[in-house]
Amino acid sequence: MSVSSSRKITQILGAELDKLATLPLIWLTLMWTFILNLVLAAAFTSNGLQGAAGTQSVLNIGLASMGYLQAGFIILGILATCSEYTGGQIRATLTTVPWRGFQLSTKHLALAIITIPVAFIIAASGVLYTFIRMRDTAVGIEIDTMIKTLAGATGYLTLTTLFSAAIGALLRRSMPALVVLLGYYFIVSPLSKDFLPSIRNYFPDTAGYYMYMPPSSDEINVLTPMQGTGISIIWTLSFIAAAIVFYCKRDA
Repeated sequence: MSVSSSRKITQILGAELDKLATLPLIWLTLMWTFILNLVLAAAFTSNGLQGAAGTQSVLNIGLASMGYLQAGFIILGILATCSEYTGGQIRATLTTVPWRGFQLSTKHLALAIITIPVAFIIAASGVLYTFIRMRDTAVGIEIDTMIKTLAGATGYLTLTTLFSAAIGALLRRSMPALVVLLGYYFIVSPLSKDFLPSIRNYFPDTAGYYMYMPPSSDEINVLTPMQGTGISIIWTLSFIAAAIVFYCKRDA
């Protein structure tokens, strides 16, 4: 790759990072997500103190808010790809960077760069809070288990954000994307536990669950963390690819 091409790629990535970093709604969403996570961690920890605590209990309780926490990252992904359509800024973007597929791919990369550290900090804050509150009753947490669990939680939140960004790019409007994704994650998927138990583990959110939470002994057809990660990646990449195809074929 030539120096000029490398410089151009760096400039486009920098521009996408700058657009995300200067979007107030991005940071407002992350701030409220962080606050919500601490509030929920406090609530779940207070409830957990009434029972027996152990290594797994601390991790389970510290990450019990993930089901609600993911809503903030869904909104983050939608904002990243839909915000430019609100005021017609997308036309200026495509005038500057006419390579549509490359531009949208770079936007997802920039989003991942921002999401990974933030997702780790937010997920770790819940676990840390729980451990501090339960330190007198909890047994020692193995560092390897802690790292694997937090890495899985970070990966799940990042993939959820990218998946949501792809849906946002497909629909191009924040509200429809928000209705579709929140409806799926908080209504359709929970209901599928009763109606589609045999294939539910292959849904993106359920497969992602196994990235950070070890399966219970009474669960049927459970997935390993690696299987859950692989399925989640396939879902995310498939929708990103579909978003790129439609992005290249449609008018701005």
